[in-house]
Amino acid sequence: MGFAAVMHHWRDIRDNFRIAQEALLTEQPDVLILIDYPSFNLKMAAFCRRQLPQTKIVYYIPPKIWAWKKYRVHQIARLCDEVLGIFPFEPAFYARYGYRCTYVGHPTVEDIAKAPGTHRKLRIIAILPGSRRSEISHCLPRMLEAARRFPDYRLMVCAAPAIEDAFYAPYLHDGETLTRDTYATVQSATAAIVNSGTATLETALLGCPQVAVYYLSPEWFIRLFRWLQPLFFSLRYFTPVNIVAGQEVIKECIANDFTVEKVSAELERLLTDENHKKEMQASYLHLYSLLGTQPASSTAADIITSIQ
Repeated sequence: MGFAAVMHHWRDIRDNFRIAQEALLTEQPDVLILIDYPSFNLKMAAFCRRQLPQTKIVYYIPPKIWAWKKYRVHQIARLCDEVLGIFPFEPAFYARYGYRCTYVGHPTVEDIAKAPGTHRKLRIIAILPGSRRSEISHCLPRMLEAARRFPDYRLMVCAAPAIEDAFYAPYLHDGETLTRDTYATVQSATAAIVNSGTATLETALLGCPQVAVYYLSPEWFIRLFRWLQPLFFSLRYFTPVNIVAGQEVIKECIANDFTVEKVSAELERLLTDENHKKEMQASYLHLYSLLGTQPASSTAADIITSIQ
């Protein structure tokens, strides 16, 4: 993510384009399924459309163009035979431009439904610092520092599947636990600090009060981001929870607002203010009703396999 990171990995990205193009030409699939990642996938879709016009193209989990780069809606509609969205407002967004998008449900709802339930709440603060090494190294120290202001609570850091335990070890103090059972930890926690993204939606559907954070650096980029935000971003919120709900359900500590003081202040509200916590959990139920309960995976698969 970010210009510098992309340039650093440019050779790998170029090689992946070549590998994918060769695979398409060799296999000549009936259907090409694109999942997120528009910078890569839209180029692959254009290549497929030119070289294999008989192949149907489906975009499952389309890019969030309703928040950023709306102009891509025309490109997606031109290249794709089906667009299968995972947010309930996406069909209406595409319809405004005269295009079709089918809402198939959200995969996170499906995942949560499979998780074993528990109603027991413990004196735990769950910390979900993200899934990439760079964001973990930037976010986790500040998240832990905020949580350590509440010594009566046990701190549990939820590890990303692809990152080894040793990566987290330097950040943890004695008595702080690393866990790979994220759902069970979040379900039993009194509150959570969550790196902005799908994890905030998972935390909401598991019923745990939370504060969301997101790191931006360096300082000049933060200032540029704040200046460009009203020009390029059409949404007031950054987390899926608030975007789907259309209001601030959870506090977002983003960029300059991601400080130990602001995170700990919201965490204190979550731990001590019962009315605040009940309002948040009531909003979670509304969020669940907006997303619906249809199984995203099988719904998408049925549509894909029925394409003529």
